[in-house]
Amino acid sequence: MSEFVKLKQVRKARETASYVPTSVPQPHVPNFGDAASTSQKADTSIEARPLTEDTVPTPTNGPVPLDVDGLYLSLPSVLDVRAHEGSGRGIYSKTHRNPGDVLISVKPHVAALSNDHLEEYCSNCFGLGVNALRRCTGCKLLFYCDSKCQNADWVFHRYECVALQRWGSSTSETSGSPTIPGDAIRCLGRILWRKQKLGRDSVWSREIDGLQSHRTSLTKDPNAQDSQMHTHLAHAIVRFLGLTSPQDLSEYGMHSAADLVDLVSRFTTNTFTMSTPALAPLGACVSPLVALINHSCDPNAVVVFPRSGGDSRKDQEPLMQVIALRNIGPDEEILTAYVDTTLPRGRRQRLLEETYHFKCRCSLCLLANNQVDWREAMWCPKKCGGVCPLPTEETSLTRCAKCKAPIRDTDAVLDAVRVGQEALDKAEALQFSNAEKAIQLTTKLIPILVSAGLVPAAHPLLALSRLNASLLIAHLSPSEAEIENIASPGVQASFPNKPEQTSQKDAQESLDEAIRAATRSCTGLSQILVEGHPMRGIALAELGKLLSVDEPNPTHLDPNRADRTATSPPSALALNMTAPAYPPSGPQRLKLAYETLVRARKELMIGFGGGNNEGGEVGQNVRKLVVELDKELSVWKTGVKNVMEDRPRPIKK
Repeated sequence: MSEFVKLKQVRKARETASYVPTSVPQPHVPNFGDAASTSQKADTSIEARPLTEDTVPTPTNGPVPLDVDGLYLSLPSVLDVRAHEGSGRGIYSKTHRNPGDVLISVKPHVAALSNDHLEEYCSNCFGLGVNALRRCTGCKLLFYCDSKCQNADWVFHRYECVALQRWGSSTSETSGSPTIPGDAIRCLGRILWRKQKLGRDSVWSREIDGLQSHRTSLTKDPNAQDSQMHTHLAHAIVRFLGLTSPQDLSEYGMHSAADLVDLVSRFTTNTFTMSTPALAPLGACVSPLVALINHSCDPNAVVVFPRSGGDSRKDQEPLMQVIALRNIGPDEEILTAYVDTTLPRGRRQRLLEETYHFKCRCSLCLLANNQVDWREAMWCPKKCGGVCPLPTEETSLTRCAKCKAPIRDTDAVLDAVRVGQEALDKAEALQFSNAEKAIQLTTKLIPILVSAGLVPAAHPLLALSRLNASLLIAHLSPSEAEIENIASPGVQASFPNKPEQTSQKDAQESLDEAIRAATRSCTGLSQILVEGHPMRGIALAELGKLLSVDEPNPTHLDPNRADRTATSPPSALALNMTAPAYPPSGPQRLKLAYETLVRARKELMIGFGGGNNEGGEVGQNVRKLVVELDKELSVWKTGVKNVMEDRPRPIKK
């Protein structure tokens, strides 16, 4: 259906051209401004530093309101900036907030599309080019919706345009073909040009300079990954600006190599991933205000780009919004997640320590020994309905939290998890170069992990399920145009040998398999993410759209396939995803599609904001589809009623 066009970028590459490190698709790559920068003039007597084991806040040292000295004018009056002795600066609510409330709504200071998206999205409003985009006649690299968008971006692009041409000429001489600097380099260039234009004492510049820097925490090993990344960006920005050495940066307010490293550190630590309304990555951006928000693996808010205003309000785009996921009380801190919270604790901690130099001690990371995290859980071997912690090399003895039954064959579980992780790594690397091989890997390993007893939310089963669903959707028959548009063009291009035509029976089976994979993914996400999380809402919307697609070969009309009548909701299918009764066919499938989309809209109204947001662009499109399905179901019910009324009544004897 046409609504799929709006979500065609949802399955973009996990590893985009953006420098921003991420292991799996995220609603956002959040900020990391968890403490005041020690390289700046302190605006508080409280020393700002990350939350570590040695700096855990105590109840006697509560957050102290900060005088922000005229900064962060976009901060709503119902929020304020406070400093905590343990966690540094943060944003706190003054009043009670409900799930779905928009806490902050602001345009980033700077933003840049990744190279893969320069030709299909507007470089000013970041809208998808439904109509032909206008190309800059200077650099011939950036595109815009119209002259209005081009003029609005000229405040940045007037300098960037010359730099891009110079960069292209220099790379042509050395490599024979021009290249394009990545979004990180272009973002850094825009920051420096804007600071030079406005002056170091401007509010805009002071907010940029107030971002947290971890320069002093960087490793001294020049071969370390973070050292190499900082060195690469530092040299690249000097070259992009057309300078001959770092000393020439004095005109941009930097007088030493340390100042340049500080800038790069602030950027890498506080950058967000720009995303589509369906959470597909688009590029990089920086917002000093949103960067004040601290981290939790169990957050009460999320950063999204809902794009709820459509074309009528595109002059406000890209609009970055912080949405409440839970009830937030007065004086409670606003917290978002810096990393993918579907990952198990060990992987989250490693990412946070390597990239952001602190060890998280949130409630999810400090679960008591008698509590089980579903990200690292398996079903009870006695099938009592309880769950057990997954065994590890260090702790092989594990028992059901409910009935205390022990896991007997822990070696088999450990082997399954190890093989599953290896398959996940290979499939992620192959998903765009050899998608068919990636499908084989994920399809083969999922049943092994299920047989080993892993719950749907456990890692790596959930990650494999999500990737498997993405690939299967992309592999659907091209004859189903509305299905084709679910997948990104990049994923579709990885199937060069896909046949133009498939039999109706094969097309039906492919569609059903994609629905089962999407259901498995939804089940896992619902076990670990709070209701209303954007990832849950998007996953449900995709599942509902798949269920609403016209069936190539409806099986409810086949008298020999009377078993295909199950209408189990996604949450009921976690234990038996291979049951032939799911998905249903005919009117029952249409009914399930309607119910799934209604549920999706409810969650989207939280994750992407209620009220005027209406769940963002995706939520608005889902609402339209719900209305269409409701009409179809009404027509079907009316038809059945008319048939029943026309049937001859039995003659009473």
